[in-house]
Amino acid sequence: MKGILVSKGFVAQFGAELQAAVKAAGVTPEIIHLPDDPAQRLPADVIAKIEVAYLTRDIRFSSLYEGYGDTVKAATNLKWANFVSTGIDQHPFLPALHERKVRLTTSAGSNGEPVGHTAFCGLLMLARNVPRWIAAQRERKWDPARGDAVPRDLRGQTVIVVGLGTIGATVAKLCQALEMKVIGLRRSPKRDGDPVDEMHTLDKLPVLLPKCDWLVLACPYTKETHQLVNAKTLALMPKHSCLVNVARGGCADEKALIAALQSKQIAGAYLDVFEKEPLPADSPLWDIPNVIVSPHNASASSGNDIRAAKIFIDNIKRYAAGQRMENEQS
Repeated sequence: MKGILVSKGFVAQFGAELQAAVKAAGVTPEIIHLPDDPAQRLPADVIAKIEVAYLTRDIRFSSLYEGYGDTVKAATNLKWANFVSTGIDQHPFLPALHERKVRLTTSAGSNGEPVGHTAFCGLLMLARNVPRWIAAQRERKWDPARGDAVPRDLRGQTVIVVGLGTIGATVAKLCQALEMKVIGLRRSPKRDGDPVDEMHTLDKLPVLLPKCDWLVLACPYTKETHQLVNAKTLALMPKHSCLVNVARGGCADEKALIAALQSKQIAGAYLDVFEKEPLPADSPLWDIPNVIVSPHNASASSGNDIRAAKIFIDNIKRYAAGQRMENEQS
């Protein structure tokens, strides 16, 4: 292993663990950092040494991100690229890595619990009609819920969770704790320990939607899940039902969703992901009552970097041994 491209912040926080891992793997790579000046690029001879690269959060959301992309595209000896995120399709340099058959790994699972907690928080806020209280608070208005505005008990309500990875399973467990009926959708059948009352495949969604109170999207974005929520599926949902989307914006037809929310075809939505991000300031979603918007930030948690670093560091040993790595993309 010639060189590893990582951030200075990663080395400052996890340098000891990284050194222990490479020593255990029997390799002595050079640790390479991007220049501090975003306008500068590494010399060609240094780029040629990069065999492994890790896109950490402190690079992804900084002025160095463009330079990182230019560097890995130019790194012709790059053999393995790791990403701190679960989804990686958004990176403009990815096609170049695919073309060179660079091995790709992610930190899938490292932020699953925080995303699941946030999704459940959005569900609870809608279930308890918290947006009503927030709106009243902004207006300094005393507006208790009475009569038809009183929310329904969650116990006994049905939630459909699409995707039963770490995120979906976290949501499902929390819903079961409140004695809700949980229906899971995924390709594989129900296994012992799955926190669901029923498990079905995705093609059964149209049959299940008419009896759902909550539809939670926690699935990968694929051809199969592209615009899974659309005008037809929204029309099948009861008018009191709500959508929670912490998957990807492309899993929902945003135009159809806006129309369903404005016409009260469905009662509300918590949305962390959108077709276009950042969500444009003129999007109607900002102003629709009973819609909660967060800026693709459901995963925010101080423990994510620690969990992601462990996956990367453990994979160093597998890579050096020529083994398949955890979360390696096929």
